[in-house]
This record gives sequence, C-alpha cells and structure tokens, in this order.
Amino acid sequence: MSEDRFVLSPSLLSSDFSRLHQELTALEEAGLQWVHWDVMDGHFVPNITLGPLIIEKCRGKSSLFFDVHLMIERPDEYLEGFAKAGADLLCVHAEAANHLERTVSRIRELGAKPAVALNPHTPLCQLEYLLPQLDMVLIMSVNPGFGGQKFIPFSLGKIRDLKKMIQDQGCKTLIQVDGGVDLSNAGELVACGADVLVSGSAFFGHPPYRQRYQEFRETVRGVRPG
Repeated sequence: MSEDRFVLSPSLLSSDFSRLHQELTALEEAGLQWVHWDVMDGHFVPNITLGPLIIEKCRGKSSLFFDVHLMIERPDEYLEGFAKAGADLLCVHAEAANHLERTVSRIRELGAKPAVALNPHTPLCQLEYLLPQLDMVLIMSVNPGFGGQKFIPFSLGKIRDLKKMIQDQGCKTLIQVDGGVDLSNAGELVACGADVLVSGSAFFGHPPYRQRYQEFRETVRGVRPG
C-alpha cells in the first residue's frame, strides 16, 4: 500500500496499445506504482486483448507492479505462462475456475500473488473460506469485457460487506474495484473499504498523467473513511 489511503492501478485497456513501452514509462514518471493488465480471450468475455508474450516484452522495461486480470476460460492452463512472463499478481475469476482453491494455491506456487475476481452478480459467499489464502479480491463494478462502462451502484454495498468479512476473519486481503471508477466515486469507494482502484478511460483519457493521478489522490483525501 502506498502512503495514500489507496493504490491507483491504471488499466492499460484504455491506453495507446501502439506505444505500450512509452505508456508504462509515463506512468512511472507520473509516480504510479501499479498497472492493470486486462487479459481477455473472446470466450469468457466478448473481447480479445493480449497474452503472455506482450507482458513478457514489457516486463524488462518497467518496474511497475504488474496486476494481471485474467478474464479467460480455463485459467489454470495459462497460469504458468503469465507468471513466467512477469506478472506480480494473477487474478482469476471465480466464475471461470472449477477448483478455485487449487487455482489459488497454484498461483502462489508460481511465485505470484493470488487474487480472485467476482462479477457483479456473484455473491461474496463464494470466497468466504478462501479469504485467508488471497492477497486481493477484485470486485467488478461493471460486467467485464469492455472499458468505459458505467459503475453499478450496488457495488458499494458489496465492498462494505467484503470489508467486514475480511476484518471479521482477521485477514489482510486487499479489495480492488474495477469498472466505472472515476473522480466522482473514487473517494466513496475508498471510504467503503476499497484499497486498489482500477481506472481506464477516466485516467488515460485525461493527460498529463501526473496531474490526473494527483486529482485522484486529492479526491480520495477529501472523503472521510466510512
């Protein structure tokens, strides 16, 4: 966790894919520590993005924390490839893994931090017994597959409930939120318990990045924890 109350993990889905190296460098120069990679296979979600080779090529050119979100079917078949490519954290969807505990354990064996994502309709009880093994839970606040969607309001209650579940179990699991995150809701999300905010078009669409990052930080600082 940074010195702020949250970590901002900009989603490269909204960046300029023709100049990924430059985008990663610009994020580092702007003071960011994390970057979010959206991996889509055209099956689990109706879109296709990138694979391990792209991450591997960028890994040697960036010191950012690579937060890799696997929106794919059969994630177990690809864990090793993404881990070797340089993913610091691998997040799989609960809806895509048939044996989720096994998948989470495998991610840690491969040297990456394990995380699990929940689609908007998926209840928190799916993770109740798995929380102690997770470094992070990703709450999807839109239906996955495309950038630029509107935030689903009931996600706020889901974040609060998850925060209580984590505290009740005495875990240190982080809460990440992805989907429709912008300056209008960033402060409230952190106040509800979010630790890591993923922002795509609301970040990359408003350069310069250092200034935009500062705007997110100021917005969050202006909201009291709930």
